[in-house]
Amino acid sequence: MLDDWRVVNRSVADALAELDMSPADIGLVINTHLHFDHCGQNAVFRHAPVYVQRAELSRAKRESPELCEWFDFMNARFELLDGDAEVLPGLEVIATPGHTEGHQCVVVRATRTDPAGPVGPAGRRVRWPGAFDLLIGDAAYTPRQYAAPDLGKLPAGQASDVPAWRESVRRVQSLRPDRVHFCHHTDIVHN
Repeated sequence: MLDDWRVVNRSVADALAELDMSPADIGLVINTHLHFDHCGQNAVFRHAPVYVQRAELSRAKRESPELCEWFDFMNARFELLDGDAEVLPGLEVIATPGHTEGHQCVVVRATRTDPAGPVGPAGRRVRWPGAFDLLIGDAAYTPRQYAAPDLGKLPAGQASDVPAWRESVRRVQSLRPDRVHFCHHTDIVHN
């Protein structure tokens, strides 16, 4: 059971405002999957394309038609993907079915100096070539599930297809991301 996560009710516009940004500053949206807690504010970004796996959109239309009415707002612009894809230089998605049929994780590769990276010459923070962060979505709810996908009972809702879920987590582990960020847990795994 997840005991270290709680829902925070605030709009994405308010969260962006804390960073001196607005929804108009966002040029694209990537949904890891189409459960409400991951796509419920898509309409705030009416101007932006939404990148999602084709299999995920099909699943959502089949299993949650009422939710589709919410996120498939008038003139929604879906960029449908079929597997791994580069969205922009340094920004990729990798297909990780299991939590849902069309789940995907997001890979963010270092392309410039990173203030959170290791300290290099002259005290500057740098990222080495090939370094990347993984936004895991719901491929794993917690660092414990990420570290040991074959151990223990999964919480309700973690996997619609347990063998595919375990294979996806093992695949993500094999990529050896520098940092793994979770949606439903505040810890960041550093490799």
